[in-house]
Amino acid sequence: MSQPTTLFDKVWTEHIVSPETHDIPAVLYIDLHLIHEVTTPQAFTLLRKLKLPVRHPELTLATMDHSTPTVPGASFKDLAIVGESAANQIAQMQQNCADFGIDLLDADSAERGIVHIIGPELGATQPGKTIVCGDSHTSTHGAFGALAFGIGTTEVGHVLATQCLLQRRPKTLAINIDGRLPNGVCSKDLILAIIGQIGVNGGTGHVIEYRGNAISVMDMEARMTICNMSIEAGARAGMIAPDDTTISYLQGRPRAPTGADWDLAVARWRKLESDDEAVFDKTVTIGATELQPMVTFGTNPGMVIGITDPVPDGADDPSFRKALDYMQVLPGKPLTTTKVDVVFVGSCTNSRLSDLQQAADILKGHR
Repeated sequence: MSQPTTLFDKVWTEHIVSPETHDIPAVLYIDLHLIHEVTTPQAFTLLRKLKLPVRHPELTLATMDHSTPTVPGASFKDLAIVGESAANQIAQMQQNCADFGIDLLDADSAERGIVHIIGPELGATQPGKTIVCGDSHTSTHGAFGALAFGIGTTEVGHVLATQCLLQRRPKTLAINIDGRLPNGVCSKDLILAIIGQIGVNGGTGHVIEYRGNAISVMDMEARMTICNMSIEAGARAGMIAPDDTTISYLQGRPRAPTGADWDLAVARWRKLESDDEAVFDKTVTIGATELQPMVTFGTNPGMVIGITDPVPDGADDPSFRKALDYMQVLPGKPLTTTKVDVVFVGSCTNSRLSDLQQAADILKGHR
């Protein structure tokens, strides 16, 4: 009888090309490599220097997202608005993708967008895949039961050249969410509460699996927010087992399987969950029913409180006091007493259309 295994171990084991030894990391096969214009120029320079092709351009998807204009009405032709270096990065990306045969979601593509958003929206992000990108918040894709993590520019070059990475097996951390979230409390509040409990280093060296009723009732966009911020807890990645919600989200997406391939894929995906008796290296339990909207008051996401709670004093911690001074926040008072001048709604954590719609609904009728 086989030993019970975690969701992470099922995906990890399936992708081992060469096992880890005491002296050498495992060789891990990568199913999907997402690239953008900021962390790739040096990697392509290395390929040219070594006269190497991209090993699997069909497993590489490129988009412009970090250096593109955000000024209303601006286009790629108006890049002077955002600076010469941004224009150079975009021009290099266009040339590199053309030279190496990589699918690029360029300026005129309706599919172009934030790299962590377009993978799910297009159906390229799928359960059981290994996914990497030269960006720390690649963990977003773990919401689909994928093993997804950020890599550095040198590693981007390795994946382009070999479709593999050298990796040490991380530890596993199960975070069980008991109960359901109250009305008005969302996934961003939950992940902030988790970080507040385990700390910004609580997940260091681990892949987190999020479990429980509060997770199972979330839509995919909420799950993406949870997994995205695994990095703020110090984790290597975050994962949520795929279920009917996952499958419904992916069905009919442009790059999702179709026909008989879809049926085979769904059959595989339904097996991707931690076994009942699977053992994690560490387990944490969070109560959901008493949570309230959360807000950070300091200089890292671990400095977080419920919106009606007073800001802690932290008198014995000089770094804590320094953070309060920097933020111009007074201890002993809730942040509801603080005047807000500017609110930014977006980023790769909360920039789905549903996030923007929720914000618009709240602001409707106000100035």
